[in-house]
Amino acid sequence: MADRYPPAAMRWSQAFIPTLREDPAEAEAASHRLLTRGGFIRQLSAGHYSMLPLGQRVRARIGRIIRREMDAIGGQQFHLPALIPGELWKRSGRWDLVGEELFRLVDRKAADFVLGFTHEEVFAHLATEVPSYRDLPQIWYQIQTKFRDEPRPKGGVLRVREFTMKDSYSLDVDTAGLDAAFDLHHGAYRRIFGAIGLEAIDVEASSGAMGGTKSVEFVVRSPAGEDWIVTCPKCDYRANLERAVSAPSPIRDPAGEAKLERFPTPGIKTIAALAESFPNDAPPERQIKTLVYLLDGALTLVLVRGDHELLEQKLVDATGAANLRPATAAEIRSALGADPGSLGAVNVTGYQIIADNELSGRSHLVTGANQDDFHYRGVDVGRDIAVGKWASLRTTKAGEPCIRCGSSIEIWKGIEVGHIFKLGTKYSKVMGALVQDDDGQSHPIVMGSYGIGLERAMAAVVEANHDERGIIWPPSIAPYQVVLTVLRVDDPDTMSAGERLYANLLDRGVDVILDDRDERPGVKFADAELIGIPYRVTIGPKGLRAGKAELTTRRGLSTEEVELGALGSRLAELLS
Repeated sequence: MADRYPPAAMRWSQAFIPTLREDPAEAEAASHRLLTRGGFIRQLSAGHYSMLPLGQRVRARIGRIIRREMDAIGGQQFHLPALIPGELWKRSGRWDLVGEELFRLVDRKAADFVLGFTHEEVFAHLATEVPSYRDLPQIWYQIQTKFRDEPRPKGGVLRVREFTMKDSYSLDVDTAGLDAAFDLHHGAYRRIFGAIGLEAIDVEASSGAMGGTKSVEFVVRSPAGEDWIVTCPKCDYRANLERAVSAPSPIRDPAGEAKLERFPTPGIKTIAALAESFPNDAPPERQIKTLVYLLDGALTLVLVRGDHELLEQKLVDATGAANLRPATAAEIRSALGADPGSLGAVNVTGYQIIADNELSGRSHLVTGANQDDFHYRGVDVGRDIAVGKWASLRTTKAGEPCIRCGSSIEIWKGIEVGHIFKLGTKYSKVMGALVQDDDGQSHPIVMGSYGIGLERAMAAVVEANHDERGIIWPPSIAPYQVVLTVLRVDDPDTMSAGERLYANLLDRGVDVILDDRDERPGVKFADAELIGIPYRVTIGPKGLRAGKAELTTRRGLSTEEVELGALGSRLAELLS
């Protein structure tokens, strides 16, 4: 039922459980507040947390559940170095792609290294020792410390710079094998999150810097989350906002050929101002918004409808750009001859032009003329603008029609607790991880990558399981399943009965901590409720004389009286 620990480690009087009565001033998320107050974590510096004994026990239990499910699908556990030669990241291309989130350092021999935030490169390097397709498939995994130089760590252990992650990698001979491994991980993740008490849903997601052909994110609905999720209440459409698309009502353009005409717009610099001054010609949905970006150093015009917003991750996904930033005003004027507010792509050549799909086929539109205080009306996108690439670039909005069924979509915040990727041959090719077939032909190994953040999962459980008194841990990952609270430690009979009951519960395999502190009952109860132990057994002189103890369930704080002789069986029933 639970791992056994020496009895001394389960006595509250000897344990290090530094609970706090007040919330930390900097804490906003409930998990940050309660994990700190409950003595689970302590901040060392921004984004770096010490895991105290209670927190370590919870994290270890999550790790055991993960290992159980990974082993069940054929996973083999590794432990790789966190310090990785920079050369591997340069070979994969992520040295430049990841940017400032990657911790980089130079050793005394002037060699580049990184602190890994995933280990695709290292596992692909190890996969070069797989000699034949007959040795596939393989599933390799580790539970290891990862590092990301987050610019704004926040939310306690929800967004940090150092964390523990289970990252696994599937190695297959073809895409059919990858699909099978992807499905195996999908099922294992559902079981893992169910076992630790999370209602996580799977959503389509952007692959970002990981690359590959497909990725799915597991998300828990929470106001503390930083991911925006799009779902349809009428069908099964689910996607991260970075990936989501909708089906907005089409805009009907006027009939007939559009006549391109330049007209003065003195002092007008915004979509709203142009619409107000020229309501018949330029409502926002009839304007073209022109944004100028540097994509891997190349100046690029990005076009979206005037009433839409660009989502930068979609631009990254559409172009594969490693480095992206808005162009400066000086760069824009040098290239186009005008300042922002008068920009457009009509008759522009020499620069890449990328347009959102919602502009395809449109005519009779208005856009900047690349001359300050002038715009064009009567723009026909197909005729007047040399679009080099079409893509879904705009931000999806709540209430828009679902792309599948037409119902109004919803957008909500969630915590990403897991992510699975179909990498394909992106890493195996560059690392030379090849296998030979029966004909002696070499083929790159087809890979998948799959991650779960342990501390983030722990925080997500707290976000979903707490009340005004503290945390409510599911028994599967609680630091202790039961706290045995002795009300009068100065009464020899009561303390002796508590010791006997404590030993009996240990013998039954119950993971129990004995609260033998010489404290007031209110203090003991408040501490147990704060740290969220699922069940509290209370024994005092009055109950002892009646041969009974009180059994309190943390969720709901319901209490029942149980005969002392039946207590072990009742707890076993609850914990099963």
